Amino acid sequence: MNRKSFVASGHLPTLLSAFLYFDVSFMVWVLFGPMTPFIAEQIHISATQKGLLTAIPLLGGSFFRPILGLLADRIGGRRAGLVGLTLTLVPLILGWHYATTLWQFYMIGFLLGIAGASFAVALPLAGRWYSAEHQGLAMGIAGAGNSGTLLVTFFGPRLAQHFGWHAVFGLAIAPVVLVLGAFYLLAKDGPGKSSPKPWGSYAQLLTQSDTWRLCFLYSLTFGGFVGLASFLSVFFHDQYHLTKVQAGDCTTLVVLAGSFLRPVGGWLADRFGGYRLLLVLFAGIAVALAILSSLPPIAVVLPLLFLAMGMLGMGNGAVFQVAPQRFSADMELITGIVGAAGGLGGFFLPSALGAIKDISGSYGMGLLCFALLIAVSFLILLEFGVRWTAYWPTEALSRTATFNYRPKRAPGSPDVSLACEVETVSE
Repeated sequence: MNRKSFVASGHLPTLLSAFLYFDVSFMVWVLFGPMTPFIAEQIHISATQKGLLTAIPLLGGSFFRPILGLLADRIGGRRAGLVGLTLTLVPLILGWHYATTLWQFYMIGFLLGIAGASFAVALPLAGRWYSAEHQGLAMGIAGAGNSGTLLVTFFGPRLAQHFGWHAVFGLAIAPVVLVLGAFYLLAKDGPGKSSPKPWGSYAQLLTQSDTWRLCFLYSLTFGGFVGLASFLSVFFHDQYHLTKVQAGDCTTLVVLAGSFLRPVGGWLADRFGGYRLLLVLFAGIAVALAILSSLPPIAVVLPLLFLAMGMLGMGNGAVFQVAPQRFSADMELITGIVGAAGGLGGFFLPSALGAIKDISGSYGMGLLCFALLIAVSFLILLEFGVRWTAYWPTEALSRTATFNYRPKRAPGSPDVSLACEVETVSE
């Protein structure tokens, strides 16, 4: 890819605005992750409750993403982003002043999902400015805003230790307000924005089998990334008896890979095809998680988690290289729907890890179950590729490097034979 052509083809202020919006929103969205060890010390909750506490914001994100996606389709990404950033302040104020009981934490956690809904606005807002051959990199850069996790896992425990965890919610208001101002000044709706669609077209999109296939894939890649990012502080603190600050630092280290390799995943998907990249990544993730399930020493766990989170991050970029090729006319809607599936996958993962820990007495069993799920999904992904060749446009198959089935014609006959040959689309 020609880097100059990428820079010249889009609108960098909007791309930067989308990144900042997603970055600060992601920081808020996973705030409960590094705060849970502090909260658990105060109200004494079980591993299942810890898992649920870190997972509730992810469920909220799944609920609010389609709503914000619909709003972006109706009023434009810029206005929807301003609404999302403004509403993100509400749970921060509540957490700062009012959270004392478990049910209040659950309620505030669900409202933190408004920040997670930023995905439905940030990615299509950036993607609308870039042509199909640059979609993977553009949406990967905007999606690298999940690096906001690094801010909260690194600074959150330190601030909570000195000022109390309530104050962390109040301090988080400042960067949200700053990004709100920058977004207002820099963001601009893309030229490719279509007019709002009839309400019936939303339901029609949900009837498309490819919508659910993409949802499934993203529930594993993004769900795995955000679910682990939310839960790892608890995992390191409980399993390896690290201090709260040390647990946050270890989480920051491994999340670093997934955050900054997402654009790399988008770029590689543009270069080699998102489908082909996903096959490689799913195989690697399954192997890494299987080894992690043995709960080796922390010196082994950290590089393995770094590798696994990096591959999950690249998988996120790969899925969103594939999605615009299939649903280019419905980018806001498909981003919201698929993004919601990612948040839902993220909700189930920490919930399951906590519950399985209480049942089996070990986090290893939960990690092994996740590894087996990824391994089975690798086989399912092969089946997806076979189905896509039946009706995807040739151009989309080529860009995603999906297997391409081409019917053979009998010599001297205009009829199409039932026989098909399989070939891999060239890069």
